[in-house]
Amino acid sequence: MVIELVKEDVFGESSPLGLRETKFFTFDSLHLESGEVLSPVTIAYETYGELNNQKDNAILICHALTGDAHAAGISKETGKLGWWEIMIGPGKPFDTNKYFVICSNVIGGCKGSTGPGSINPNTGKHYGMSFPVVTIRDMVNAQAKLIDHLGIERLFCVAGGSMGGMQVLQWVYSYPERVKTAIPIATTLRHTAQQIAFNEVGRRAIMNDPDWMGGDYYGITFPANGLAVARMIGHITYMSDLSMKEKFGRKLRNKEKFGYDFEAEFEVEQYLKYRGETFVHRFDANSYLYITKAIDYFDLGDNKDLIKKFYNLKTKFLVISYSHDWLYPPYQSREIVKVLKYAWVDVTYCEISSTYGHDAFLIKNQEQEHLVTHFLNNAYSKGE
Repeated sequence: MVIELVKEDVFGESSPLGLRETKFFTFDSLHLESGEVLSPVTIAYETYGELNNQKDNAILICHALTGDAHAAGISKETGKLGWWEIMIGPGKPFDTNKYFVICSNVIGGCKGSTGPGSINPNTGKHYGMSFPVVTIRDMVNAQAKLIDHLGIERLFCVAGGSMGGMQVLQWVYSYPERVKTAIPIATTLRHTAQQIAFNEVGRRAIMNDPDWMGGDYYGITFPANGLAVARMIGHITYMSDLSMKEKFGRKLRNKEKFGYDFEAEFEVEQYLKYRGETFVHRFDANSYLYITKAIDYFDLGDNKDLIKKFYNLKTKFLVISYSHDWLYPPYQSREIVKVLKYAWVDVTYCEISSTYGHDAFLIKNQEQEHLVTHFLNNAYSKGE
């Protein structure tokens, strides 16, 4: 296997994939699950590697809540490495010497795909809250339009974690004949009451910010305080109690004793404050509302109905969970496996031991890398 030399750019980051530029695909319309029609629709996406002559080596990577199309390489726009750089590239699990890897920004997002921050062609103004509510199924249907545009009939694999895992499951549900292998990571068949509750608190933090202005803040102001609080709440769920204990404990920042006031004194307070403040510079508040709502609506169906739906499904699955993930705990991944087993589907399951929490799938982990590499190599070598 030949590994490309590391390419560096003016931003100082380095990646074997070098500079990557986001591409855009626009199509006429998309009929949404709500009954509304979104028109026109633009999808932002990036690709890595080359599509072979048989067009049977394409892998679709689906991002999580605040992700985007820039999954690997160095962004030409920002100079930053992709959010899954550890997994995508020559010699990595999603090996770009072998596979053609695609990642697109979901509709409703704010990183190039049509969303509430886009201009409504009927009014010439930002959609804001007039943007129709979208679902995970709508996101996947939009992705299918992109895959059609790229001339790919069947995806070798669809993979992703968290909300990305929901998209993986929806792809297999909606387009079973178009997915050869699937890798849902740290995800669920449906959102629980607790998961919905966390999202609702975040949404209320945004909507109760006076600067939200009913969603019509574009060009006027921005609900930075509300969005920062929403991100802080979310980030707490992405870590685990043990990881926070190991990283912060009860350590104070820049002082040796309490100040007996309400400043952020503990290191964990400062960390969350930093996370919230930096997030508002890269994400749209309305998109946060729409995407969390899509996640909350996600429910692939009753387990008995799913068993019937998936019975003798030819797609092969690798399901991965993380031991200390309390946002999407392992029991939810085991439920996916149980449904697939009852449906006589070829499924491999692994619970990886990690104290990091939900975000563990985004952190370099040799076990995850080995599992994905072996699973894909095995499926690819066997062909049809």
